Order: sequence, then C-alpha cells, then structure tokens
Amino acid sequence: MHHAQIAQRAFDTPLMIAPAKALAFLSGLGPRIAGQEIRFDGAAVPEPDLIIARQTARASLIGGDLVGRRGADADAPFPIIDGVAVIAIAGTLVHRGAWIGQSSGLTSYEGLAAQIDAAVHDPAIRGIALEIDSFGGEVAGAFDLADRIRAARAKKPVHAFLAEHALSAGYALASQATRITLPRTGAAGSIGVITMHTDMSGMLAQKGVAVTLIHAGAQKADGNPYAALPEGIRDRLQSELEDLRILFAETVAAGRGARMTRDAALATEAAVFRGAAAIEAGLADAVADPRAAFRAFADSFGRPALPVGRPTKSPTLSPPHPKQEMIMSDQSDTDARTPDQQNPQAAAPSAAHAPTQPVAPTAEQAAAEPPAPGTAAAAAPHDATADAIRAEAAEVAAICAQAAKLGVALDAADAVRRGVSPDALRGQILDSLAARSDASGILASAPAPTNKPSPLVTAARKSADSAQR
Repeated sequence: MHHAQIAQRAFDTPLMIAPAKALAFLSGLGPRIAGQEIRFDGAAVPEPDLIIARQTARASLIGGDLVGRRGADADAPFPIIDGVAVIAIAGTLVHRGAWIGQSSGLTSYEGLAAQIDAAVHDPAIRGIALEIDSFGGEVAGAFDLADRIRAARAKKPVHAFLAEHALSAGYALASQATRITLPRTGAAGSIGVITMHTDMSGMLAQKGVAVTLIHAGAQKADGNPYAALPEGIRDRLQSELEDLRILFAETVAAGRGARMTRDAALATEAAVFRGAAAIEAGLADAVADPRAAFRAFADSFGRPALPVGRPTKSPTLSPPHPKQEMIMSDQSDTDARTPDQQNPQAAAPSAAHAPTQPVAPTAEQAAAEPPAPGTAAAAAPHDATADAIRAEAAEVAAICAQAAKLGVALDAADAVRRGVSPDALRGQILDSLAARSDASGILASAPAPTNKPSPLVTAARKSADSAQR
C-alpha cells in the first residue's frame, strides 16, 4: 500500500464526511494508494454530487479575497472586517496540523481552536463570522472544537455563513453558532458517521503475496486490510458508529436548542438539505446572499472605534440584491441569544432617556480641538476612543490635503461626518487618478489647419484619374 499517512487517515477510522466526498477522494487517490483500480461496494451516489464534491475550496464570499489571506493587522491570524473576525472553515477537516493552508485543501481543528481563542480574547473583536465550505472530515477533535465554539458565543456573537456547504463535521461546527445563514443553493446536514474498510486480500493473492500478522491480543488485528471483514467485527464497528452518531446529534441539539432537538437530528438519517429546505428542517436560520448577510452582521455593531496602531479592513460589500429581498426565509433564534438580546427593552435605555447623538466635528476640529476643562476624569474611560477618532480625523484631513495637490477634490469634513475610512479615501484618489490617466491615454488631438491639400486626398484623386483613363 502506498501513501500510508493518507491511508491511515481515510480507512478504518470513523469520519464525519459526506459520502460523495469520500467517494470523490477514493476515485482520485484510491488507485494510487492501492496500486490498482478499486471497486466500491454499496456506493450509490448521484454523479452530480460527485462532481461537486471534487471541487476545491473557493475564494471567500465574505471578504472578496482568498480565504487564507491575513487581515490588515499583521498580528491577527484571521481577516478583520469592521471589527469582525472572519474565520474560514474550508476543505477537509483534520485533527492536527495548525492552519495547514488552503492550498492543501485541509483545515485542522487545532488551528481553528487557536483562531477562536484569539478572537474571543481580543478586545478589538466584537463578533466572529465562521465562513464554512466543508464536506466534513475526521471525528477526532471535532466535538471538542464544537464545544469551544459554543462557549465562545456566550462571550461574543458567533454567526456561521455557509459558502456553500456545511456537511457532517462541517455542520457539527456550524450548528454551534448563534445563527446560521446559507445561500439558496447552500447545503447543510449529513448528521452521520462513516468508515471505510479496505480488503486487499484478493489483489495480494493475484500477485502471489501473502501477509502474516503476528499479534498479541485477540482483537489487535481486527479490521486489517489483508483479510475480509468478519461479520462480528462489522457489527461492532457499526455499533461504535451509532454511538458517535448519537453524540453528533446531541452536539447539534446543544448548539441549536429548540430549533433542532437530538431526536430531530437523528430523524434526518444523515440527509442533506439545500436552501429553504434546510430552514424548514431546523438546520439553518436564514437564506440570504453571504456577503449581504455578513454586511448586516457587521453593521449591527455600528462603526468600530479604531485602536491606535491597529487598522481594520473595511472593504465595500454591496449586496447584489435590494435589501428587502436579502432574507428569503428566517427562523427565530431566541434560544441561542443572550438574556439581553432576548429582552432588548430591559437592556436598552428608553428613547426619552437615550443619550443625544453628538454632531460630528469637522476634520480640523476633530484633529485639533482640546477637551473641555474639568471633564478629564469623566472622560477617562473613553480617552482611547477619543484619541483614535481624532487621529483618524487628522489622517483624513492630511489625505484630502494631499489629494488637492494631485488635483483631486475631496471634502474632509464630509468624509468625517460620513465615517469614510482613510483607506477608502485613498482608494477614491487612486480611482480618480486612474480614470484621469485612462482618459488622457485615449484623447486624440485634431491636426492643425493648413492650406496644403491632404496627402490622402491627393492620392485618391490620382487613383481616380488613372481609373478613368
């Protein structure tokens, strides 16, 4: 058998992975591992599902960049967009291996746990977005990470955005989020466990190879690939898988609450549900475009304060559809919300006692205006925020002044009022300069008027005279 490290992770070990993905793996790597073509017993998966299962992890549907990219903060292990940590759960999920990387098609529970912990303990992170596109992976480590995600949402909102698959182990993780959003063609579910046994005895017999296993312990060699699988061992493995499926269902119920109970999860019989059907089954909460849904999630926190020395990434994420068409179907997530979220009247001040929104200062005022005397003690908790706002306003004013030297007119005060970030202003300047360059590159000048006849006209007349002769 070749590629032993791959084989030991794929065969004779319980996996929480969509059957289509398992068959896609075997059809591609199976012959390389076994050394010849392999036959699938009891496999009946539609060909379109196999084609989808062979697809690799795609670019991010939230940030518009590669899933594996780092954020604007060089120290962050994930992208940060408007104070929201975007943690990608893509490809095949394995127990160990840190981040591993998108090019490998693998993501490890170990690396995801480190990212979750970093986001929870970072005071600049206000929410966590799980961008999930996975057909599942190993059982080992999956349930521990699910517990960690569920604990994280008690401290910060955790939303799962499917792009487009959260199947088996991928769904075990998604189900622990406060809320799950999937696109119209997104798929969720496959709450089940699978294992594969390889019988190489026939192939070895054809090649005249005999393998003798010498072992201590009656069950030490059970399920080895050099002999057919006895019924007794098969029954024992089946029982173990059923126990794991029950644990899977209990984990989903712990995350989903009343939206999907343990019995309801078991009743799905590992089926996969798409779009609105996933909402009806209780597997997800809303059908929406992932980018638009993420934008709504980020906007729910309001504009983040910018800590000194810590820029945040603020891409423009315009929804492709009108806002009223964004949510096609919605489910209540009361059981997954904190007490303050469940009772906003108790948590929020009344309108009569709500603080008045201050008028935004001009860029110069925000950058230079000193605090009023006698207010230093009262404003102490907010010094960092005020300093950050003043620093950003000063940066905006400097950018607008530099733009004026380049012939690009920008209103600094208006930019501060609208909360336009310095990065966005720089982008506007570059766009204006690029448009100006393109226009000057294609501008044609008319020739200066002259009394001499055009050479083209002269040549045409000579040609016409010759033709008449």
